[in-house]
Amino acid sequence: MPSAVPIVYGRSSSAPASIEGDSGILLPPNRFYDEESQRISNLIDEELRKESQKQKEARRKQVKVMLLGQAESGKSTLQKQFQIYYASKTLDRERPSWKPVVHFNIIRAVKTMLDEIDYELSHPDDDSDVESDPELNEPATENAFRPSSTELETLSVLRTRLLPLVALHDSLASELSGGVSFSRGLTGVFVRAGWQGLLQSNQGGRAGKGSPGGVAGLAAKALDSSREDVQALWVHNAVRKLIQLRKLKLEESAPFFLDNVARIAEPDYLPNVDDVLNVRLQTLGVIEHSFPINLGGTMYDWRLYDVGGARGQRHAWVPYFEDATAIIFLAPISAFDQYLDEDARTNRIDDSLQLFMTICSNKLLKKAHLVLMLNKTDLLKAKLKAGIRVQKYITSYGSRPNKYDDVASYFRAHFMQVHKRKDVSNRSLYLHFTSMLDIKATQSIIVNVGEAIIRQHVAQTGLT
Repeated sequence: MPSAVPIVYGRSSSAPASIEGDSGILLPPNRFYDEESQRISNLIDEELRKESQKQKEARRKQVKVMLLGQAESGKSTLQKQFQIYYASKTLDRERPSWKPVVHFNIIRAVKTMLDEIDYELSHPDDDSDVESDPELNEPATENAFRPSSTELETLSVLRTRLLPLVALHDSLASELSGGVSFSRGLTGVFVRAGWQGLLQSNQGGRAGKGSPGGVAGLAAKALDSSREDVQALWVHNAVRKLIQLRKLKLEESAPFFLDNVARIAEPDYLPNVDDVLNVRLQTLGVIEHSFPINLGGTMYDWRLYDVGGARGQRHAWVPYFEDATAIIFLAPISAFDQYLDEDARTNRIDDSLQLFMTICSNKLLKKAHLVLMLNKTDLLKAKLKAGIRVQKYITSYGSRPNKYDDVASYFRAHFMQVHKRKDVSNRSLYLHFTSMLDIKATQSIIVNVGEAIIRQHVAQTGLT
């Protein structure tokens, strides 16, 4: 009978057995691993707990503010005002990237002027929309567009000279927009988050050095060589007559840039703060901006969300609603005589009121602080001074005086009534009359609004 084979319990040198007390009993090696694994697990849990607490504190100090309102309400300009006040160095670094955008604004204005002159000259009997001026007691026919033969000859020469500049309009818009286009035939510059970096990349980094390449470089040279023709067109009697008749409708910032074309066309031109504030861009999607704000020795992460305001883009707002700290809603009260690009039957004031009602009644926003800025008061004053009557476009205004204080109070009452009737949580409404191009006044409002929002956020979250 074969002898029994002894069974040897081996152990790895990397997993030594342990001896308990003085008993000399050899314990199985897995206990050592259990204790070590538990120790490591506890350390990991502790690090995760600390990281979670750190993230929680960071979120509590994060103030999320959404800028809402229809397209061209001034949201992007308000964002720039925040940037000027809280992060001016970042705006300084961005200035070269704004140069081709400023140039595009001028080219667009020149194209608009020439297109309108062409239309009026090809429809000489179409004066149906020309009104008589009751203050001058002149009939509409005397206010019609009738350039002299000398003026027509001058316009023909200017058109020929400016054609190379205007021909760059579409290709420059495409370059600045990163190739974005729309099937509905919309034109202009449409930008998404990170557009400035993309622009510099497409131009081989030269945009950051003040000498853009690509189409932007061609546009800069064309504008430099045609600056005198642009100035001549801008002051031409035909253009002034069309503006007087309100047939030529330039973008709001166009007069500013056309008045400054000699400075802007210089080869070494770099946009200043006023140029950046006046520039016209259309936002696509949602662009986030972050600013550190110090209040009482505590740093808060102020996150500003600039969103596209066109009707087709408003669905993109909803995902940002639920945890919004505050809403700043901008309503351009100067737009009483304007209609939506997307719907020529809808007055822009009516659209703003409807949109504000939607914001007030949205349950996802019931905890968000609400700030209303009745914007573009400077343009409102200019229109009223020019004799444009509110009652013609908003019949409910009736026979009230066509004075700024009366008009502003009327619009203020309508927005406050919407808030009173439709607000889901009966929260306070902070209302301001604003002109985003007035740096001093706007930044005073920014400080007051920012501190009020943060203090209420602190009270809500229990931060000290």
